[in-house]
Amino acid sequence: MIRTAVIMAGGVGERFWPLSRKNKPKQLLNLGKSDKTMLEESVLRALNVFDADKIFIITSENLVEPIRNVLKIIPEENVLSEPNKRNTAPCLALSAAYLIDKFGPAENISMAVLTADHIMETDQQFTDTVTDAMDFVEKNNVIATIGINPSRPETGYGYIELSNELQTNKAKIYKVNQFKEKPQLEIAKEYLSKGNYLWNSGMFFWRLDTFLNQLSKHLPAVGNTITDLSKNINDKSFIENTYNNYPSISIDFGLMEKADEVVCVKALFEWDDLGDLNSLERTKQIDEFGNIKIGKNSVINCNNSTIINVSSNEKIIATALGIDNLVIVVTDDAVLVANKNDVQKVKEIVEDIKLNYEGIYL
Repeated sequence: MIRTAVIMAGGVGERFWPLSRKNKPKQLLNLGKSDKTMLEESVLRALNVFDADKIFIITSENLVEPIRNVLKIIPEENVLSEPNKRNTAPCLALSAAYLIDKFGPAENISMAVLTADHIMETDQQFTDTVTDAMDFVEKNNVIATIGINPSRPETGYGYIELSNELQTNKAKIYKVNQFKEKPQLEIAKEYLSKGNYLWNSGMFFWRLDTFLNQLSKHLPAVGNTITDLSKNINDKSFIENTYNNYPSISIDFGLMEKADEVVCVKALFEWDDLGDLNSLERTKQIDEFGNIKIGKNSVINCNNSTIINVSSNEKIIATALGIDNLVIVVTDDAVLVANKNDVQKVKEIVEDIKLNYEGIYL
């Protein structure tokens, strides 16, 4: 069995603006605890399970070169582009077509779908969890996902409701009862208390023949085209025309919530999805006054704030006079000042810039 990994690495750089931009989205930023980009960290983790030539990145056309410039540890040709945005189900169908063209019949290939921009601690435990997932899907006609043991009643993540335990190797594997959308706080508290709900990590595993069969059954508009895509993978016009006819639909809605047999591998590792600038509090050093300070700055009489200076223009950020609970980000061409309680609304600023400045600062 040929083991492959696909990392979806698109994005438009909205949630972490002005740090992130359309040509430098979240996965190309250093938001974790190391000095590497999040995508580099993802690939380094994957290399513990997969050979470098079996790891593929699929992204938008404008990000191919930026990603190739950052990633020197996998072959250039393994950075793939999709013709346009059609959400994750078409993206993974195209990825499967590439793998079939490169490595042969679908029944000989297994595929992991990994994330480009999540924090995962303890590499060995990640390796053990993913290996258990791959072993299980290679031996069974099932689709697997990884579930994260929740540490808080989180309303920003989807959940997986577990049924009976199927197997324990290093990680426990459960039958999935159902997927749950992002809940209200009281429901999230209920999930946490029940103990059989895990966070949905957005990582998936399957044998390619299982994936093709299930996608053809539950999303035929996409699944039925994969074989033809693989036969015409070098025909740009064919790929574009096929892609343009796809519905825009996620793999969660298109397949995972409908598939005949879905299992969940309970993660052995710690995990975090950094959703906005406030989430840096979980990865960056905080001083005695609750501040995150990155870059050149002078911070006096300031509390519970995030001050980030990545300007190359020798600017200094000076904060004083009782600044509290703010996010301040300075780049070469933009300054963001926001109350921490409102950083999730950064997308509204991005939309305003699109409208009034023709996207110049994006």
